[in-house]
Amino acid sequence: MVFSRLPFKSFMQAPVIVQAIILMIAACLLQSIMAGLIRSVADSGMPIFQVVFLRNVAGLLFILPWLAKVGLRGLKTKHIGLYLGRGVFGFLSMIGWFYAISVLPLADAVALNFTAPIFGTILAIFILHEVVGMRRGIAMIVGFAGAMILLRPGLEELNLGSYAAIFSALGMAVSITFVKLLSRTESTPAIVAWTQILILPMSLFPALFVWETPTLDQIMTILVIGLLATVGHLCFTKAYSLADASVVMPFDFFRLIFSAIIGFIFFMQVPDVYTYIGAAVIFSSSIYIAIRESRRASAAAKSELLARTIAETRSGPVG
Repeated sequence: MVFSRLPFKSFMQAPVIVQAIILMIAACLLQSIMAGLIRSVADSGMPIFQVVFLRNVAGLLFILPWLAKVGLRGLKTKHIGLYLGRGVFGFLSMIGWFYAISVLPLADAVALNFTAPIFGTILAIFILHEVVGMRRGIAMIVGFAGAMILLRPGLEELNLGSYAAIFSALGMAVSITFVKLLSRTESTPAIVAWTQILILPMSLFPALFVWETPTLDQIMTILVIGLLATVGHLCFTKAYSLADASVVMPFDFFRLIFSAIIGFIFFMQVPDVYTYIGAAVIFSSSIYIAIRESRRASAAAKSELLARTIAETRSGPVG
């Protein structure tokens, strides 16, 4: 018992930035293992729509303790429309991601998934009305060039899995945009809970048309997937709450490393050199975008604090 507490104690005593990095790497490992299990259960014959539905059932099971604690008041909201948008695009992104994992090498799917921040920046221009300067614009172009290196259109035949991975990244970007809007007033547990609640009926309908009675092994695998998804999401969220995105995001590249290792050991997948080159280019542009956004947010926060301080000084008592 004493030995089991030592790693946790050492973790809590570590600097905050180190904690954030460890949590991010842990999230990458859990997400990579989850991707491998999704590929495994899909290879066992379970239809993708059914995998998506059962994964959301498992995810909801792990949220029930929080719901039981806070009750229905924890779900009270005035932004059901934003939640619905988050649910729809989260569901579409999940379908695309699960399908991409089932047909592409894991490393290729992850590499294409790195385009999500690039799509997110484009969406921020039109939805959040953010101003994107020349540097971030160039970074987006470089990121898409990296995707072209990986896909090699005209030289390689693009399959449905590649399109699904890019579609998933786009859906994820839209979903994250909704999360940014919701996080202004809503708590993280509420956002996660509402997402699971809304996606569940969405995923049930298509699953009914392809339903096959799952085996005990498949059910156990799905439960593990749900657990890994929940814990991984918590690690990911906590990491970003402890440190700036510019510090945490570079370690997201561990997803590619872990996925390549899992793909090689369990599925005999060997990514080619274009996967690593394309992923490095995409990821570099995404990191640059994250750094620029972090600096922009920091500057805005300082300006807001300065303006508030000046206003309070001017409105203070006289004489």
